[in-house]
This record gives sequence, C-alpha cells and structure tokens, in this order.
Amino acid sequence: MPSVLLVPGRGIARSEHWQERWSRELPDCRWVPRPGRYFDIVTRVAALHQAIAAEPEPPVLVAHSGGCVTVAQWAAEHRLPVHAALLVAPPYLDPGWTPGPDDPPEERFPAVVHTGRLPFRTVVVASRTDPWATYEQSVSYASGWGAVLVDAGDAGHINTAAGYGPWPVGVRLLADLLR
Repeated sequence: MPSVLLVPGRGIARSEHWQERWSRELPDCRWVPRPGRYFDIVTRVAALHQAIAAEPEPPVLVAHSGGCVTVAQWAAEHRLPVHAALLVAPPYLDPGWTPGPDDPPEERFPAVVHTGRLPFRTVVVASRTDPWATYEQSVSYASGWGAVLVDAGDAGHINTAAGYGPWPVGVRLLADLLR
C-alpha cells in the first residue's frame, strides 16, 4: 500500500487539524518537511521533491490550502511517479497580486498557479464558503488539473476554525485514493 505524504499549507496547523490528526492516527502517513517559517514556493517544491524521491513506492499526496499550490507547482517541474493526490481547499492566487507592505518579504508564491493537467489521479475538495477561493475558482483549478471535484458545501477553509478536526469524509476519500 502506498504511503501518504502530508503537504503542509502556509501556516502551522493546530494539533486538532485533520492533517495533524492523520499524521498521528493513520499508518504510513507523515509530513513533508516544512522548510522555514514562511511560505517559499521554491523551498516547498524542493522539500516535496526530496520526500517523494525518498519513497520506495509512488505515494499519495494529501495537501491542504497552500500545499495544493505546492503540489501543482511540483507537478509542473518534476516527473517522479505519484500514486494519487487529495487536494483540499486550494487557495486562489490572483495573477495580478503583489505583496503589500505588511506581507513578510520572505514569503514567495508562484507568479501563476500551474493549472495544467496533473499526471496522477487527483481529487479536489472545495468549499462553497472558503474565504481564500470562490467555489468557481476551485472548480476552475479542478478542471485544469483534470481532477474529480468534491463539493464540500458550506465548509469554510476545511480547517480547524471551520470545525474540521475529525473528518470522516476525508478519510473515506483518502481510502479510495489508496486503492
């Protein structure tokens, strides 16, 4: 059975977050190292590449928020085998966005989120009330990535603040991808 690599988002997940729970409770489920305090797409993609290369079999990638952007960027740059990916609540990054004066200069996001077809089976879980992406933006990502879209309904950012510690639906989606 493939291992599961958890791809971190921008912030540090609380211990109650579903990804944190999975890292403790599910077998063969571990974090891709989070290099540094700030989100830097170059170091995040390098860490993901190193983690995938170290796996004896193609892994399942499970990303939340900014981790979805990391997975998409990795897929645009690398060609190691991946069994499947579960991308949860991808944030929309406006191509015209520029950092504001209060944004840390150490943070670097891709100029444009890769929206080409991903070369592995992918499921995108999108909320209709995500503060970081409209449902239509998530639909567009899923379509470009060639992913199956799961409508999570009124689920906020599918994180601890939105009530997602235990997430049985997510566990079932992961089980389907592990097959």
